[in-house]
Amino acid sequence: MNHTIRTLIAVACGAAFCVTGLAQTPPVTMLEIDLNNSVMYVEDVSDMSKWGKLPGPVPPAADYTHPFKWRTTIADIVAVNGRPVKGSFVLVQKGMAGITDFTPGRPISDVQGTCVRESRLILLQPDGTAIGSMIVSGSTTLMPPPGAPNVEVSPPGMEAVVAGTGAFLGARGHKILAGSSRVASVTEDAAYRRINGGNKLKIYIHLIPMTWPEVLTVPTGPAIFHADDFSPVTTEKPARAGELLMMSVSGLGPVRPNLDPGKPFPAWQAGKEHVVNSPVEVTVNGKAAAVTSAIGWPGMNNVYRVDFRVPEGTAAGTATLGLSVAWINGPEVKIPVR
Repeated sequence: MNHTIRTLIAVACGAAFCVTGLAQTPPVTMLEIDLNNSVMYVEDVSDMSKWGKLPGPVPPAADYTHPFKWRTTIADIVAVNGRPVKGSFVLVQKGMAGITDFTPGRPISDVQGTCVRESRLILLQPDGTAIGSMIVSGSTTLMPPPGAPNVEVSPPGMEAVVAGTGAFLGARGHKILAGSSRVASVTEDAAYRRINGGNKLKIYIHLIPMTWPEVLTVPTGPAIFHADDFSPVTTEKPARAGELLMMSVSGLGPVRPNLDPGKPFPAWQAGKEHVVNSPVEVTVNGKAAAVTSAIGWPGMNNVYRVDFRVPEGTAAGTATLGLSVAWINGPEVKIPVR
């Protein structure tokens, strides 16, 4: 192990043991998820031997809105907060069509329009690497739940993120689906979904994560260092526009290759670094900074090294640095720039 790596490990250890306190309130994280080719397959035929047999497109029977019919929606996830991704959205729901006034053939209910729903979102990097998944449960209603994202959709629904995996382990939140899917008969073969086409939708999620990224703290301030000599960024030695910096952070989640929960990152070996699995983004004064590396610190538990370049044209003075992983925001910190 050369002197440079020994120095980096020393910096990481210093940062890890000089933390002055992590934020206790989860930062606000809003996810705007774009869906494509969304099709809702309605169980309009009772004979299961006919399901998924016709290349289609096949419109549903006229009475597909009858109460208690099952419906399954399948769509492709194509972007999160404008960043291209891959993934699948699957929604299973049983229609109830509740109504507050007595109406023969419609279930009487204090809540109008209720439809029980369960959905799954599985997100992948563009190269197919898994990021994580979210499990959503709830119902459609004509009223949004208090505190839900303020978006104009109909019906707004009362759906909650109840669990997550990967980057979203333990996450909770509100979920709202905006738009409607193409409706098809269950006899249409879902293998032709992208050929037959479907609708574009959006999902809005107010995510409350269990963990979030955070820049660690050393006696001089945020654990951000000049990459050329590993000295801390301070008012006496500020960062420069275009300069490569490195910082010590926590909460970046799973890595590749996989590491069992609670175990420290193993000793450093060239070409065998544990790379952060989820998308890591850094901004300086709201402008995207190029992230050149995001890896686990050898010998440390939940401590990571992130290298990034200060955007060209960053104004001199006190700059605001933002950090996110899998679109989960961490607290902002301030750094001096000359």
